[in-house]
Formats: sequence, C-alpha cells, structure tokens
Amino acid sequence: MVRLAIDYEHPSRTWWEKGGQELWDGITEGFDGSSVVLDASIATSWLEQARQIPGWEGGPEYAPHPITVSPVNEDEDF
Repeated sequence: MVRLAIDYEHPSRTWWEKGGQELWDGITEGFDGSSVVLDASIATSWLEQARQIPGWEGGPEYAPHPITVSPVNEDEDF
C-alpha cells in the first residue's frame, strides 16, 4: 500500500489546470481530497497517467511533482 498526497510546496498550478485536477478527483472520490491510500499496482497505474500531464516535472528539488508518494506502514490507520 502507498499513500498519494498533494504536495502543497510544489509551486506550479500547470499540472492541475491541464488535467491533473480531474485525474486527482477521480482517484480521491469519497476521501478527504488531500491524500489517498492505494494498492501499489493501482498507484503505479495512476502515476503513469499523471506523468503524461504537462506540469508534472519542473518543481524545485524539495517538491519536484504536484503529488507525493510514500509507503504506508502496516500498522498505520488510514
């Protein structure tokens, strides 16, 4: 399981405006909207689509993409 979350430190809005918002809304439907926990295979597939949208690349080193990916601990509540 992995967590996808909005990286609020990523300064560009390009990805969101070029289709990223719709892609994000599709995966977070029914959740709080700022993060979602997914099976790794689903997250990988979603990230492949996300990378195709203009604006995915180009953020600063500390926030290179508009969405972050992090592992989920087995004992973590989500």
